[in-house]
Amino acid sequence: MSETKVCLIVGGGRGMGAAIAREMHQRGYQLALMSPSDSAEKLAAQLGGVAYRGRAEDADDLQAVFDLAMSSYGRIDAVLIHVGGPPKGDLLEISDQDWQRANNMVLLPVIRMARMVTPVMQAQGGGSICCITTYSAFEPSLMFPTSSVYRVGVSSFAKLYSDRYGAENIRMNCLLPGFTDSLDVGKFAEMAALKRIARVEEQAKAAAFLLSDDSSYVTGQSLRVDGGVTRSI
Repeated sequence: MSETKVCLIVGGGRGMGAAIAREMHQRGYQLALMSPSDSAEKLAAQLGGVAYRGRAEDADDLQAVFDLAMSSYGRIDAVLIHVGGPPKGDLLEISDQDWQRANNMVLLPVIRMARMVTPVMQAQGGGSICCITTYSAFEPSLMFPTSSVYRVGVSSFAKLYSDRYGAENIRMNCLLPGFTDSLDVGKFAEMAALKRIARVEEQAKAAAFLLSDDSSYVTGQSLRVDGGVTRSI
């Protein structure tokens, strides 16, 4: 069994997920990455980790990357769950199929991964799970209707999970990023109090805080890293 700490990243091939992988690597973590393209495999090769090509919404793929991490390292100390954007559209024009697809993309991967990794973290004496959602989780936006609905469900699940497993030193938090340069969102810069969009490296440092022992007394929280876009206090 590896004594080096291990971080499993769902959605760790490009953009924010890749930046977080690099940040965790710099902090000395071994990596197990998953993405739907070969990007996670290429990044894992660069960083000395392992990778599996799969999708977060596929339960078998989640099981496969979990199994790969355990067979490669024998432990999992931190898990990041970063999924793609769910379907958009005019609120009542979104089909049942797209609402279900959003649930499968956003909420179910968190629940499924928690089921798998919790016994491992219990045996190890602790661990940390971080779910990347969105700044609009608590200020719903008609620009992102399905995301706004299901990502707040992730924060609710994280709070329940933290209540259930906190006594065993297992933590779950959410990172709520604002507009970030992993996407072409420069036109939204003026919405932020800082009048710019975030760099992926800034989001990565916040995620690494939540994934590591730097946040050892933080659980069940939803940390907004949005440059001041949201208004609620």
